[in-house]
Amino acid sequence: MTTDRANGLTYAAAGVDIDAGNALVDAIKPLAKSTRRPGADASLGGFGALFDLKAAGFSDPLIVTTTDGVGTKLKIAIDTGLHDTVGIDLVAMCVNDLLAQGAEPLMFLDYYATARLEVEVARRVVAGIAEGCRQAGAALVGGETAEMPGMYSHGDYDLAGFTVGAVERDGVLPRLDRQRAGDVLIGLASSGPHSNGYSLIRKIVERSGLDWSAAAPFAPGQTLAEALMVPTRIYVKPVLPLLKAGLVKAVAHITGGGLIENPPRVIREGLAARFDWSAWALPPVFQWLQETGGVSDHEMRRTFNCGIGLMLVVEASQAAPVLAALLNAGEDAFVIGELAAA
Repeated sequence: MTTDRANGLTYAAAGVDIDAGNALVDAIKPLAKSTRRPGADASLGGFGALFDLKAAGFSDPLIVTTTDGVGTKLKIAIDTGLHDTVGIDLVAMCVNDLLAQGAEPLMFLDYYATARLEVEVARRVVAGIAEGCRQAGAALVGGETAEMPGMYSHGDYDLAGFTVGAVERDGVLPRLDRQRAGDVLIGLASSGPHSNGYSLIRKIVERSGLDWSAAAPFAPGQTLAEALMVPTRIYVKPVLPLLKAGLVKAVAHITGGGLIENPPRVIREGLAARFDWSAWALPPVFQWLQETGGVSDHEMRRTFNCGIGLMLVVEASQAAPVLAALLNAGEDAFVIGELAAA
């Protein structure tokens, strides 16, 4: 029996363009290659990625994994066409979490989902991911691109990231048993809201009546969109040597939940973070958000990082050398409080 398939359906007719997917893979292969590191050659095309822990210098490692996304910050990128730095955000949200376990980032994978694949937009996003991987010292070893017509509106896309790291068994953080009242809290400055609180930020911008293309009231020379799309800082290279040297008792990545909810996750029972809120000035972007949105101090501190992207807990006697090392590495770091009895 023969069947007439002259008018048969194809995957492309259903909204999925295999050729576009292949074109994207070809476009991003050089980007992945640029992230090679000891232990991984960052090649694409296999069903999985291998990593050689011995080649990376580990002797008795534990594997650490993290995953995250960029949240509704993506909506600003989609609405304004500013796609080049959300990939950095994606990597940062994952690799900074690894630091809280004392781990070094090794490999990174991404998941990009969209209604219809626009190769150039996706390439720009992945270029940002590759840049984030270079900043973190992680190899971009693969990922997944999914065209899902009917699941997303035209032009929309979503991102998820997954990172694998390792830490020597005796270097796992937090070191709860070593924490004492009087330990010093060191804050590393953020670059802005990073990738948290953007649902509230978008509501505040709506209340302000400003367009994304308007001049940012808090950032001369930038549009409102450009100022709010500044990517999340990646703290791996300045902080990892301090972790390997055993100078840090705990690290808190200040993400969703802000300075209220994140520090307790790395502090032992019976102790609490006592912040000196006068130790740093609230950066202009947060001042504008608070004033324009009428946001209370408490709500600001549990929603945004308020200028502190990463918090370290160190022995009081080690605070000066740790600060010196961070400043020499180009970080804006300062004492923001201490541990005290809860």
